[in-house]
Amino acid sequence: MPPSVALHVREIQSIAAVPRVLETVATMTGLGFVCIAHVTATSWTTCAVHDKLGFGLQPGDPLDVTTTICEEVRETRRPVIIDNVRDSERYRDHHTPRLYGFQSYFSIPIFRPDGLYFGTLCGLDPAPAKLSDGATVSALTLFAELISRQLESERWLKETRSELLSERETAELREQFIAVLGHDLRTPLSAILTGAELLKRRSTDPATDKIVERMRSSAMRMAGLVDNVVDFTRGRMGSGLALELGHSADIHLMLDQVVDELRGVYPDRVIESGIARDIALRCDPQRLGQLLSNLLKNALLHGDSGQPIHVNARLDGASFVLDVSNAGPELSPAIIGQLFKPYWRATSRAGDEGLGLGLYIVDQIARGHDGAIGVTSQDGRITFTFSMPAA
Repeated sequence: MPPSVALHVREIQSIAAVPRVLETVATMTGLGFVCIAHVTATSWTTCAVHDKLGFGLQPGDPLDVTTTICEEVRETRRPVIIDNVRDSERYRDHHTPRLYGFQSYFSIPIFRPDGLYFGTLCGLDPAPAKLSDGATVSALTLFAELISRQLESERWLKETRSELLSERETAELREQFIAVLGHDLRTPLSAILTGAELLKRRSTDPATDKIVERMRSSAMRMAGLVDNVVDFTRGRMGSGLALELGHSADIHLMLDQVVDELRGVYPDRVIESGIARDIALRCDPQRLGQLLSNLLKNALLHGDSGQPIHVNARLDGASFVLDVSNAGPELSPAIIGQLFKPYWRATSRAGDEGLGLGLYIVDQIARGHDGAIGVTSQDGRITFTFSMPAA
């Protein structure tokens, strides 16, 4: 593989969100093969792939560009979307569908922010699929724009890093970049969530409802990651974690809402709740909801999927106590000592842990309430306990 082509593959592979993007696109469209390809006048190279068809392409693998429709997309700089090759006057006799055996197909151009053509977000399937409706086209275009933004962000970060002379300056710039990126990502994420809600309201097809709900839950998970990154960056850059403290007599409503939302996102998991009523606290209810959400997500990710997760909240003397426990392998004191450090992740499920900021944010929220977060691990059960003054 030429060095320049390998560089483009590495650019896409370095974007952590790409596998989720491809999985979401495949789920949304129903296509078995979705990929990101770098395309020039003389080459077509796979950069990232989600393949349920056994097509056989891996990152770095080439195709003869003259056998692809992506060549046409590069020349016209416009997307090609085919619901059914057999019904298409333009493509029913085209050599590409016959060569690769597909009936449904899309190819959305990906441009760098300066307008230079990078390649395509494309997908195909041997069965027809409804791809040309406005909502689907808008969503595919949005994903292509998100990839373009990420490419530019990666390029900008690398160039800036090379200009820095000290480790401290590099760290400060990285954190500023993360804050800006987190802010910029909220706009496309909001568009995805809004589009999913509109699709859900208009849909009468149960199968479509399931896909839309999966899109919505994936976007919510991405939004949670963005929030954690922004909170982390604010804390590291000196402005601190923002808290809006006030008296709340119905904190249980916020905690119940968090439990119900995660039950909806993880319908196959059991979350048993014992949240006491009428607990009055001086606190930031939204932040306590975020604390519980991060603890529950941690339990859902690392706990035994066949065992229930227990959530309890109560007054204990002069303290408010919230604990989340799950079954799982016992944690050593060394691991427990690392849990609340930023960017630290366990190795139980490599590649699926997120950014390693969730528990760090939990610790910061606990400190902001003059409270503390602790962990116990014994008899095959892991319990995170948050306590704060109840007065």
